[in-house]
Amino acid sequence: MSVLVADHIEKVYADRSILRGADLRVEKGERVGLVGPNGCGKSTFLKIMGGVEAADGGAVRTRGRLAILHQNPVLEGETVADAVAPALAWHKDLMGRYQAALESGDMVAAGKMQDQLDTVGWEVGHKLDALLHQLGAPPRDAKVAGLSGGERRRVALARALMDAPDILLLDEPTNHLDAETIDWLQDWLLNYGGALVVVTHDRYLLEAVATRIVEIDDGVAISYDGSYADFLIERAERRAALQRAEDSRLAMIRHEAEWASRSPAARSTKQKARLERLDELQAQRPLKQEETFALNLKTGLKTGQTLLEMHGISKRFGDRTLFRSFDLSLLRGERIGVLGPNGAGKSTLMNIIAGRLEPSSGHITVSPKVKVAMLDQHRTGLKLTDTVFDAAGDGNDQVKVGGEWVHVAGFLKRFMFPSHHQDQLVSLLSGGERARLLLARMMLQGANLLLLDEPTNDLDLMTLRVLEEALLTFDGSAIIITHDRAFLDRVCTSILKVEEDGTIMRYESRLQVREAEAAQAAAKRAAAAAEKGESEKKAAHKAAKAEKRANQKRMSYKDKKELEAMPGRIEELEQAIEDLEGVLADPATYRDRADEVADLNKALAGKQDELAAAYDRWEELEALAEG
Repeated sequence: MSVLVADHIEKVYADRSILRGADLRVEKGERVGLVGPNGCGKSTFLKIMGGVEAADGGAVRTRGRLAILHQNPVLEGETVADAVAPALAWHKDLMGRYQAALESGDMVAAGKMQDQLDTVGWEVGHKLDALLHQLGAPPRDAKVAGLSGGERRRVALARALMDAPDILLLDEPTNHLDAETIDWLQDWLLNYGGALVVVTHDRYLLEAVATRIVEIDDGVAISYDGSYADFLIERAERRAALQRAEDSRLAMIRHEAEWASRSPAARSTKQKARLERLDELQAQRPLKQEETFALNLKTGLKTGQTLLEMHGISKRFGDRTLFRSFDLSLLRGERIGVLGPNGAGKSTLMNIIAGRLEPSSGHITVSPKVKVAMLDQHRTGLKLTDTVFDAAGDGNDQVKVGGEWVHVAGFLKRFMFPSHHQDQLVSLLSGGERARLLLARMMLQGANLLLLDEPTNDLDLMTLRVLEEALLTFDGSAIIITHDRAFLDRVCTSILKVEEDGTIMRYESRLQVREAEAAQAAAKRAAAAAEKGESEKKAAHKAAKAEKRANQKRMSYKDKKELEAMPGRIEELEQAIEDLEGVLADPATYRDRADEVADLNKALAGKQDELAAAYDRWEELEALAEG
C-alpha cells in the first residue's frame, strides 16, 4: 500500500527548471535514500512532498501523518518545550478521543484506543526528555532564541522523531550529530516501522538503512532497488547505456545532416519522412553530462617530517577544563581525525592550532615552511555581499593555479560554477556551494597544513569523493573533525579521541576507538556488578555474624597474631584492587595492552574475592577476641 505518491512534480526557479516531472511512490514501511549532486533538487523535492513548499506542477498524495526535517528548520515558541509541542499533538488527540469514547459509553472504541495507549505509553513527556538527551539537544526549558544552528537542528530532529509519523522525511539528519548519536539514529531508523525518505551524505547510514535508492537526475527521479552499494553498480551500468545511446543519436544526426545538406533528393517529397526523422533526433533532449571537478591540494612541500609540535596544551574556560596536558607531534603525510561528543572541545582545539585561540597552558611549535588553512564548520571566510567571482579571486580577474595565471571565470568553471552563477551573491549560495567555493579558495592558498572542521556537512556524495581523493594524495598534513564514519575510515591515518575527563587519546583507527569504548563500558558494568555483589556479601556476612558468635571458641595465639596482621592484609588487597581498576579504566590499556585485558579482569576478580574472604575472617577473629 502506497503511503506517499508524488506524481509528475515540476519546479522552476527563474529560468532554471529544477524538477521536470519527478515521480515517486513510497510503500508502507519502505526506506528510501534520495541522492544526487548539490543543486539537483533533492531538498526541494523533499519539501514539496512534506508540504513545506508548493510545486509548479504535479500533485502529492499522502496516507497517514507526515513529519519532516528540512535543512533550515523553523522553531516556533519561546522554549524548546514550545517548539516540540506539535510532536505531541497526536498523543493529546488520542487521549482526548479515548476520554470522549468513555464518556459516550462506546466501550469498543475506548478499548481499541486503550490498546494504542498501552503500546505508546500514557505519559510521553519522559520519552521526549530522553529523546532530547539522546540527540544532544537542549532541555525543554531552554530558550529557542539562544540556540545555535546545530542545536536548532537537533531539536527539530527530536520533534520529527517524537511525532511518531506514518511517513518521515529527513534532510541531512546526521549534520551536527556526534558519531555515537549517529549510531543511535541509525539503529532507530532501522527499527522505525513507518515509511522513510532520507537525504544524507552518510554512506554507512545509506547502506545500512535504505531499502531503495532514488536519484534525482536532470530533474526526474530514477529508482534503483537494493542498497547503496547496489545503486553504485546499477547507476554506472545505466549511465554507460545512456552514453552509448547518446553517441549513437549524435552519430545519426551527423550522418543525416550531411545527407540533407548535399543531396538534392533530400528536398523532394519522397524524402520527407527521412527529414522528419532528423528533426525528431535533433529535438530529443540531450543526455546531461555529469558535472565534476578536480581538487589538487598538493603544494610540493619539501620540508622535514615534523610540521607541528604541541606540548602540554590545556584549555580552561572558567572552572571548566576542556582538555589538559595534550602532546602531539604531527608528521608530514598524516591525516588525523578528531572524535568526541559535542561540546567536548574539538573545535576549540582546532582554533588553538590555527592560532585563533590561546591555550591556557603549554606551547605550540610550527615548522617555518608550514602554511595553515582552516575550513570551519560555520563556513566563515566568505563575505556574504561578494559575488562568487569576487570571492574566488579576492577582487582580481586572475588567480595563480599550479604556478600559472588563469582567469577567475575559467577557474570557477572547474569547480562547477558556470558563468551565469558567478555573479550570484555568496549569501544566496547553498551550504554545499559555499563549501565548494571555500575548497577552491583553499586550493589557491597553497596551504600544507589543513584544519577541516566538519568538512562533509552539506556536501553531496560526488564532492565527498573528490575531497577524499584530494586528501589521499595531499603532500602536507591534515587534522579533520568529522563524524562521517566512511570519511574517517578511508582518509584518516589515526584518530584523536577527546575523553570525558579532558584527556585526549590517540588511536590507530576508528575501529580501535569503538573497541576501547566497548571495553570501557564492559569494565563499568563489571564494576557495578561487583559492587552489587559486594553489598550482597556484606549483608550475608552481617546476618551470619550472630551464628558465628554462637559457635565461638577460645582464641589461640595463632589467631591473635592473624588478627593483628589482618588490617595490613586488607590494606594490601584494597591497594591492589585500586591499582587494577585504574589500569582497566585507562583507555590506553585497550590500545596498547589489549591482549592483557582478559587476564587483568581475571586478576581483579580474584583480588576482590580475597578481600571478601579477608573481611569474613576479620569479623570471625574479632568475635573470638570479644568472646
